[in-house]
Amino acid sequence: MEHTQAYDGPTDPGEDGPTGAGSSRLVGSDRVLAVLKELARHPDGAGLDELTRVIGSPKPTVHRALGALRRAGLAGQDGRGRYLLGDEFLRMAFAHHEARPDHVRIRPVLDALADRFGETAHYAVLDGREVVYRAKVDPATGAARLTSTIGGRNPAHATAVGKLLLARQLGSQQEVEAWIGEARLERRTPRTRCTAADLCRELEATRERGYGVDDQENEPGVTCLALPVFLTSPTTPSGAVSVSALAYRTPLADLVNALDEIRALLGPLAGPRT
Repeated sequence: MEHTQAYDGPTDPGEDGPTGAGSSRLVGSDRVLAVLKELARHPDGAGLDELTRVIGSPKPTVHRALGALRRAGLAGQDGRGRYLLGDEFLRMAFAHHEARPDHVRIRPVLDALADRFGETAHYAVLDGREVVYRAKVDPATGAARLTSTIGGRNPAHATAVGKLLLARQLGSQQEVEAWIGEARLERRTPRTRCTAADLCRELEATRERGYGVDDQENEPGVTCLALPVFLTSPTTPSGAVSVSALAYRTPLADLVNALDEIRALLGPLAGPRT
């Protein structure tokens, strides 16, 4: 599906011509950043015409933005002349990620969980209506192809980590309804809870049991169990750790039965028992 971009930032009546009060034309550094973000969506590279169409700016200005990114090492060209993220960008991103305090502290736990269950382990945080994956460890063999990627997002209402963290914020149906607002909750699978009443009941059950579950609600054939982790505060979770498993080989019931073992692997990061 072709990606389209909406932008509400500053505009400029400069080289791209006049801009009206309601214009969404990208200018200057905003355009450069938009091109950079678009390149990240094309691991096989993207042509100038394609980038121009998606960004919505004239070809010469998109080309100048690409030139600035190339000079900084943040973009490059392959043998076919297609543009892609540069090695310097990848070096900076990976170096930053590996050095983040939360990643350094949580990685051994994820390694242990992936090794114990032979499934994928995640660390994610809540960001509005979505969860953002800060770290991910696949098992040594038999890794499943999941929608989760480091830095990627999934809808909070459809994921174990999201529901676990929402359960601490939304204590009544009125609060759930206000959180949903006018937007519909995306139905990722036939099992996704997409009404305020259903989600409210699930959040209440999550609070009572102290862990979150996703029984093929975000991806068909994938189950998940999540527990809070306390990296920065003894009382407020910084995020949640989860084990995401293929349902046919690790049913949700198996993860629930191993709850005490998962807590033990989290160690002091699991926080107080409630």
